[in-house]
Amino acid sequence: MSEPQSKTQIDNGNDNDGGPSNEALLLAACHAGNAQQVEELVAQGAEIFVTDETGRTALHFAAASGDVDTIKLVLKSGIPWNTLDVGNYTAGDYAETGGHEEAYEELVQAGVRAEMVLRMFSKDTSDGKAVNEDYLTQPVEYSGDRLVDAEKNGVMMSWETPLMELHAKVICSKPDSVVLNVGFGMGIIDSALQDLRPGRHVIVEAHPDVYRHMCQEGWDAKPNVHILFGRWQDKLDEIRALGPYDGIFFDTFGEFYKELDDFHKAIFATGLGSSSDTSTPPAPILRQPGGIYSFFNGLGGDHKLFHDVYCRIVRADLRNLGIETQYSQVSSDVVMEEETWKGIKRPYWMIKTYNLPTCEWAADASGQ
Repeated sequence: MSEPQSKTQIDNGNDNDGGPSNEALLLAACHAGNAQQVEELVAQGAEIFVTDETGRTALHFAAASGDVDTIKLVLKSGIPWNTLDVGNYTAGDYAETGGHEEAYEELVQAGVRAEMVLRMFSKDTSDGKAVNEDYLTQPVEYSGDRLVDAEKNGVMMSWETPLMELHAKVICSKPDSVVLNVGFGMGIIDSALQDLRPGRHVIVEAHPDVYRHMCQEGWDAKPNVHILFGRWQDKLDEIRALGPYDGIFFDTFGEFYKELDDFHKAIFATGLGSSSDTSTPPAPILRQPGGIYSFFNGLGGDHKLFHDVYCRIVRADLRNLGIETQYSQVSSDVVMEEETWKGIKRPYWMIKTYNLPTCEWAADASGQ
């Protein structure tokens, strides 16, 4: 996807008197970063929810101007922070193209606020059904450099290998570590972990075809590997019994942020998660102190603005559980190549930089 143009032409749509319409003047004022004029035009009845011929909103134009006051005004008027134009660009793309760091940061903060408010009003609509039930009950196929589901969605692909090797080094920094990986997929991170010689290597995998593939590849016969076949939600007692863990990695398919957040609450928060012994609250599954956690950070992977918002959200949620998160930026230019996604229904990562998370117990949580 090419970059949005930093200098934007505005169609001066005429009103009945032959002059520019209030809406055209509004977009022009947003592009000029003239918050006062924007406010005056809105007060005069200019429609804030107007777009130009390419679908750019007042927020796109305000972001291109870099003026934070104009961005705040437009957001307050009701235009969503995550609106897209017909080229699939966010307002964040326009702010970054123009080199407007403060404007981009304002959009990120607006996204975090909006998502936090939305969470307060969200209801559980699962009706007891696993969110990834369709995935788990349909076949998957190992095809060359990729694992795909029945609908040709990429479950895992070989382009992830360098990232998985980095994740492995993060959670298994010394030999004989006790490590846990939730989600085997193509076994990329598990192969990398084996090269680092962990003392105990626990793998949780829920898909029957993937489990069968693991056994065919001999993973069930490796002396230091323990495979737990089933959903992690149903295996918490067994996961706990094989821990605590020096390192944990999480990468499931067909689950969403809520499930990731539920996993965090189960493995980090004392007293949460399954336990056969309810007389005393269970200890966290990640070794405390000194344990390291990481996860495949595909959150909002189709747009950088969305990704940055969710990186902030997950960091805040983990901090509430006593976990500090640092992100290391890793180049992922290969995923921008057309050949990478050939035959895949929907690319799940289209950003040039991957934020690799390293999560550790905060000093106040570990008592250090």
